[in-house]
Amino acid sequence: MKTIRFNNRLKNILSGILAVMIIFSINSCSKSVSFLTSSVVPAARGNVKIKVDNNKNYSIEISVSELAEVSRLDPPRLTYIVWMLTDQALTSNIGQLKSSTSFMSKRLKGTFKTVSSSTPVKIFITAEDDPNIQYPGNQVVLSTDKFQL
Repeated sequence: MKTIRFNNRLKNILSGILAVMIIFSINSCSKSVSFLTSSVVPAARGNVKIKVDNNKNYSIEISVSELAEVSRLDPPRLTYIVWMLTDQALTSNIGQLKSSTSFMSKRLKGTFKTVSSSTPVKIFITAEDDPNIQYPGNQVVLSTDKFQL
């Protein structure tokens, strides 16, 4: 009787330890960060998912919704640009959200995916007139707080 109770307790303890280890390993591989409320497009919402792969590269996936057409902003712009602030305090243009009539205007949603070897600490989106711009403009549409992976 005592042996059966002891074995059941041991199984429960080991199962609990295993569950905690799995939860920590899942959380250490990916992080999800929400964008802050925007003053430029207050209805816009979104999040950033960052995963670290086996080569220590960072997979960045952005999903946004209720994002106005870039041409409807005040002042109107040409495109949305995604920027990344790295742990080395460098800001880089990592790509653009497409805002064509068929993509953004009907569903007001957008996605973006890229891979970076630099460690991101903040992601933000600006409205710009030039998709190849090297420095972000003043019209920040969405931004995360600084985060740690």
